[in-house]
Amino acid sequence: MREILGRRRRLLSRRNGGKPEQLGAALTFATEWQWPVLPGVAPDPQGRARCACPDPECTVPGAHPFDPGLLAATTDARMVRWWWTNRPSAPVILATGGRAPCAVSLPALAASRALALLDRRGMRLGPVVASPTRWALLVKPYSMEQLGELLYAKDFVPGSLRFHGEGGYLALPPSETGQGAVRWERAPLPGSAAPWVPDVEAVVDAVVDALTRTGVSAPEL
Repeated sequence: MREILGRRRRLLSRRNGGKPEQLGAALTFATEWQWPVLPGVAPDPQGRARCACPDPECTVPGAHPFDPGLLAATTDARMVRWWWTNRPSAPVILATGGRAPCAVSLPALAASRALALLDRRGMRLGPVVASPTRWALLVKPYSMEQLGELLYAKDFVPGSLRFHGEGGYLALPPSETGQGAVRWERAPLPGSAAPWVPDVEAVVDAVVDALTRTGVSAPEL
C-alpha cells in the first residue's frame, strides 16, 4: 500500500510539473479559508530577477497577477484546480480586502527586528508572510478611509511601510517569485477555519513604535 501511495504522489508531482504544493495551498486558501486567489506571473525563466510580464521595469517580478487580472480572483475550487493544473508552478496570489485579510509589509531586516520586539512585549500577531526582501503581517480587512484616518493621526509613518488593502494583492507561500521563495515566517495554526488576524490599528501602532525604537525607521528602509 505504501508503495502504491508513493507512486500516486510521484505521478501527481509529474502531472503538476513537480509543484503539487501550489495547488494544495491554493485550494486550502480558497475553499477552507474563503480567501480569493488567482495565479500570478511566473518569473522569467531566462532571468530569475526579471518578470515574465511585458513590463521590463517590473518591481515585483513574478509576484503579481497579469493574465488573468486581479478581478478574476475566486474561491471556486473548480477554477482553482483548472488554473494550477495548467500552470502548476504559478505563484499563489491573494486578492486582499473584502472577505480576505489585508496586510502591512516592511523590509525584511526591519520586520525581523520589529517582530522580535513585539514578541518581547507579548503582542499577539497573526500569520506573517516572508520573502527575501519584505515581510507582510496579515491583518483584518480595512477600508481606505479607515487607513487614511489612522495614518493622518500619526506624527510619523516610515515611508517603507506598504499597505495591501482593498484592490491589492500579496503572494502567499509556497510561491516562487523573481525575488525568491515566499514562506511563512509565522505560519497559520492548523485547522479548517481561516486564521485569526489582528486589527490594522494595533499592527500599525506597534510596528511604527518598534521601528522607531530599534532605529531602523530611516534611510535603511
